[in-house]
Amino acid sequence: MSHMRVRADVSRRQFLQYSGSMMLGGSLLAACAGTGGSGSSGGSSDLPALTQWYHQYGEPGTHDAVLKYAKQYDKAKVSVSWLPGTGNEYPDKVRSALLGSNPPDVFENSSLSLDQVKAGLLAPLDDIIADVKSDFKPASLAPFTVNGKVYGIKMINDPTFVYYRKSMFQQAGLDIPKTIDDLIAAAKKLTTSDRKGIYVGPDGGVNALYLIAGWASGGDYLSSDNKIAFNTDRMAAAYQKLHELSTSGGILPDAPTFWWDSSTFQQGQVAMQWCGLWAMPLIKKSAVGDDFGVFPFPALDAQSQPATINGGWAQMVSAKSKNLDAAKAYVKWLWVTNSTIQKDWNVGYGFHVPPRISTSAQTDKLTQGQAADAVDILNKYGHAVSPLWNAAMDTALQNAVSQIVKTGQNAKATLDAAAEKCNSELQKELS
Repeated sequence: MSHMRVRADVSRRQFLQYSGSMMLGGSLLAACAGTGGSGSSGGSSDLPALTQWYHQYGEPGTHDAVLKYAKQYDKAKVSVSWLPGTGNEYPDKVRSALLGSNPPDVFENSSLSLDQVKAGLLAPLDDIIADVKSDFKPASLAPFTVNGKVYGIKMINDPTFVYYRKSMFQQAGLDIPKTIDDLIAAAKKLTTSDRKGIYVGPDGGVNALYLIAGWASGGDYLSSDNKIAFNTDRMAAAYQKLHELSTSGGILPDAPTFWWDSSTFQQGQVAMQWCGLWAMPLIKKSAVGDDFGVFPFPALDAQSQPATINGGWAQMVSAKSKNLDAAKAYVKWLWVTNSTIQKDWNVGYGFHVPPRISTSAQTDKLTQGQAADAVDILNKYGHAVSPLWNAAMDTALQNAVSQIVKTGQNAKATLDAAAEKCNSELQKELS
């Protein structure tokens, strides 16, 4: 996956905008620092001309890779633009371009704008995915699907989970936590004079877990009939458990890096850390070596299942493209039919999961050991939010969870207040 330097209260959408953008290193990249660049596939002038946009990934080799893919394609002349920018700069550039007279034919984004769908700016891609739609997990399609139509084809999947030191678990006589109560107990038991049990970020896990804890209670944020659904007793209980974890004494309250940087775990400051698949190669190269395993965020209790998030980027097509059929054919070649490129893009530079289930199953680096466990976690427990879930709703929920976790406010009442704000936003999206 990726990572970047951002505020501690970064929202889910802001965070996922960087999926794939960080170098797998010990320090955070200043998200797309450096200069951009363009390249063309060349080829016959009789071929349709396509423009393709990427945000600037931080993983070395990615720029050369996308130029190589474009050059390999012989059905169109593809010009690639590599756009630098931090924060919302890239999605803002995409938004402006789609409203203009000369948008990119093909571009990537980490989330779907419902306004762009309503305005007819995005081309539906159901025809290019129809034959293999069942080879994509629902959580890979849901964030890019509106009224049953698919507007984005996932390029990478990025799961998150708990890394744990196997030797420390063995010494403490611990099994993998099945519930969050088990996790709290393990964090306390693994805490010693020179290490803490777990690290989930300097905010007590709010940013890392505010969506995942709810899913692990068996709940969701919007119902299947598009109503606010998170202000339930079980969701409240899940967030109350995060407060209990944050005050248990088994959690590292702060560190120089945020949860998506695995340095704290690598350095032995904790026995467990919430992080993502992107960190796995670096952990293996550290002093930890092979002395680690992974498990998903545990279920609230026996009535629900563990959970993780299915993050990542997707490729989209402008409905204004002058070569619409050619643009869709190029996206199909890249992210639907070309398993060689899908494997290369996901594990050749960083460490991600190809969204097509069959392709990930054939990706050697993901078929053994801890990586295979991570893919299994994603396939079994991966979730995503609806495209109706906008940034304002996300902020309202995250602020509510922060109040519960940090101050112990009444969880149900706090969620009820957030639900009112979210419902107002939802009605705007549905209008």
